[in-house]
Amino acid sequence: MAAVGESGPSSGSEDPYARLGLAPGASFDEVQAARSRCLAQTDDDPQAKARVEAAYDAVLMARLRDRQQGQVSAAAATASQKEESAASASPSVPSLLGVSVLQRLRPRLPQAAPSLSGMSPSWSLAEGQGLVVRLVAGAAALLLLLFSQGSGSLVLALGLIGCFLSQIRRGRRPLPSLGWCLLVLGLGLVVGGVLTASLSPTAFSQLSLSLEQAQALPAAVLLWLASLLLA
Repeated sequence: MAAVGESGPSSGSEDPYARLGLAPGASFDEVQAARSRCLAQTDDDPQAKARVEAAYDAVLMARLRDRQQGQVSAAAATASQKEESAASASPSVPSLLGVSVLQRLRPRLPQAAPSLSGMSPSWSLAEGQGLVVRLVAGAAALLLLLFSQGSGSLVLALGLIGCFLSQIRRGRRPLPSLGWCLLVLGLGLVVGGVLTASLSPTAFSQLSLSLEQAQALPAAVLLWLASLLLA
C-alpha cells in the first residue's frame, strides 16, 4: 500500500511524500487520492491548503524529474501522461514559503540573436537568363548615359531600381538590398566627384562628356556590377 501513516496536512514534515501520507512508489491515483484526503482535512484553512498543494506539486515534479533521469518504477512509468497533464494543469497556490511557486519555475533560455545572414554581402555572378537580362540592361543604360545629354539622373535612378530588383530576385531581403544599393550609389557618386574635381574641363570636352555625365558614370558602372555580382 502507498500510505505510510495518517500524517495528514498538519504534519510538520518537509518531505512532500510524508506530508501527503504517501510512499515514494505511490501510483498516480494514490497521489490524487492523498491530495483530496488532505485537502478535506484542512477545514478551509488557507495556509494548510497551500501546504497541501505545495506538497502535491513537489511530488509531481519529483516524479517527472525522476522519469526524465530514468529513475522511475514500472507503475509510475505507466502513469506518465497523466502526471504530466496534471502538473501542467494544477493551479498554483501561493504558500508562506513559496514552495508551490518555486516548483513551477523554469529556466528561461536566452532568445537567439537575430540572424545576420541577410545583412552581410555575398558575391556571385548571375547565371542563365538573368545574366543576359542584366548585361543587356546595363549596356543600354551606359549607352544612354554616354550619348544623351542630361540623362545622368535618369540613368542612376533606373540603375538603382534595377540593382534593388536584382537582389530581390536573388533572394535577399528588401531592407538590406536597399541599403546596399544606396551604398553602391553613394560610393559611385563620391568617385565621380573626385574624378571631376581632379580632371580639367578640357579632358571632358575631349571625351565628349558633360560634367553631369562624368559624375554619374562611375555610379552607373558600380550599380551595374552590383546587379551582376551582389547576391
